[in-house]
Amino acid sequence: MSLARVVVTRPLPEPALEVLRSGGAEVVVGGDVAGADAVVTTLLDRVDEAFLDAAGDGLRVVANVAVGYDNVDVPACAARDVAVTNTPDVLTDATADLALALILAVTRRMGEGERRIRSGVPWAWAMDFMLGRGLQGRTLGVVGYGAIGRAVAGRARAFGMEVVYTRRSGDGVPLEELLARAHVVSLHVPLSDATRHLIDADALAAMRPDAYLVNTARGPVVDEAALAVALRDGVIAGAGLDVYEDEPAVHPELLELENVVLVPHLGSATIETRTAMAELAARNALAVLAGDPPLTPVAT
Repeated sequence: MSLARVVVTRPLPEPALEVLRSGGAEVVVGGDVAGADAVVTTLLDRVDEAFLDAAGDGLRVVANVAVGYDNVDVPACAARDVAVTNTPDVLTDATADLALALILAVTRRMGEGERRIRSGVPWAWAMDFMLGRGLQGRTLGVVGYGAIGRAVAGRARAFGMEVVYTRRSGDGVPLEELLARAHVVSLHVPLSDATRHLIDADALAAMRPDAYLVNTARGPVVDEAALAVALRDGVIAGAGLDVYEDEPAVHPELLELENVVLVPHLGSATIETRTAMAELAARNALAVLAGDPPLTPVAT
C-alpha cells in the first residue's frame, strides 16, 4: 500500500516535517500539488478552484499554517469534501505580545527615536525632548474579542489601561462608541467581506485625535490610503502596523511618516510559536488521513 502523499507548499520547521514522516506520510516540500492526499499551506498560498483542480480528486485535507484562513476558499473545499484546518491558540501569546510591543513603540516614539540615533543627527536629553504618551489610565479599544484580543486586553490591564471591546457575538460596546472612547484601538478580527476596510476614512475620523491604531490582524481590515492621510493630517496621533493591505508592499506614504511603526508581519514570529503552528498543521493532516476528525477544523 502506497504512502499518503503530503505536499508542504513552503519550507516548515523540521520538527513539523518529522511529525509527518513519523506518521507514515511521503512528504514533498515545495512540490507540485498534483496527486496530493493532503496539502500543508501557509497564508501566502491561495487555495481556490484552480488549486483544487491541480491537486486532483484525491485531496482530502488542506492544513493551513495560520489562525486566519482568508487565503482558502472554504466553500469550494467543502463542495469537494476536502477538510480545512487552521492553527488557533498556539499563536495567541506571541501575537498579543507583538501587539503590545507596537502599542509601546508608537506611543513612546521608539521607532522614531531609533531612526534618530542611527541617522547620526545630534541629540541631547531635555525635558521636552521626544515626549510620548503613557498608558496608565488610558483606554484600550479591542476590536475582535477572541483569544488574541482577550490576551492583549490582559496585558494592557497590567499596564494600567481600561479596556473596552466589541465582537461579533454582540456584547461589549458598539464599534462607533469604541472608536470615540479609545486612546488605543487594537484590531483582532478575521478578514472577511464584512471586515475589509472596517477601518476606513470615516472610522478614522471617528477616533480621538490623540488615539493610536494598531493592526496585527490582516492588512485589508484597514484602508491604508485613508490611514496615511489620517496620520499625515493629524486625524489620529499614530499607528503601529504588522500587516499590510497589499503585503509585502506598504503604501508609500506610510513609509515617509514618523508617527507610524512598521514591522514585517512578525505577530507569530517566534521559534517556539512557528514550530508549534507547523506541528499542529501536520497533526491535523495526519488525523484526516487516518480517518479521524481534525484537531482544529475550520467550520464550513
